[in-house]
Amino acid sequence: MFKATVIVKRRPTILDPQGKAVEQGARLLGFNNVKNTRIGKYIEFFIDTDDREVAEKELKEYSEKLLSNPIMEDFEYHLEQVNQKN
Repeated sequence: MFKATVIVKRRPTILDPQGKAVEQGARLLGFNNVKNTRIGKYIEFFIDTDDREVAEKELKEYSEKLLSNPIMEDFEYHLEQVNQKN
């Protein structure tokens, strides 16, 4: 079994209205040195196989087809084998 973590981020050339809103809130709270806030997604899940190649293929396809928007977002991932608990 593998534990997968995926981080999805908007591409740098795409505007991030949520990041801008958070940054404006930060300024209102006195955080005047905060710049270029970007908001992303952190996702974790398990893939029930002992084959790393199969797990990585499924992870990439899942991330490309469902977790991220390939037009606006990029993703990075980490895959680690974990012990199964009975």
